[in-house]
Amino acid sequence: QMQLVESGGGLVQAGGSLRLSCGGSGRTFSSYAMGWFRQAPGKEREFVATISWSGDYTAYADSVKGRFTIARDNAKNTLYLQMNSLKPEDTAVYYCAAKEKPGYGLGYTFSDEYNYWGQGTQVTVSS
Repeated sequence: QMQLVESGGGLVQAGGSLRLSCGGSGRTFSSYAMGWFRQAPGKEREFVATISWSGDYTAYADSVKGRFTIARDNAKNTLYLQMNSLKPEDTAVYYCAAKEKPGYGLGYTFSDEYNYWGQGTQVTVSS
């Protein structure tokens, strides 16, 4: 079992920055591939970024590439999402997710590939 808790969301002006954190329970955090997803009102949940268990592989949605950075600290059981140059269209609830038994060096972009989810944290970007 893995429990995930997001934090760091809030209200920010366009062009600003936020850093989201996701804390994982248990001693096996480092064995999970991780991902960030988001869901805006009236829209489906969408992929934002993913990172392999070791942190060596990352991938991003085109809409956030060059602005967002995913990272992890396995010693602290924590996943991060640094969000810069925020836009109003980034407004959403952001979720972290964990995939157990990932392939070596892989990240995952589809929500149904993940086994565990956090409760989400709201990010609101004002224009």
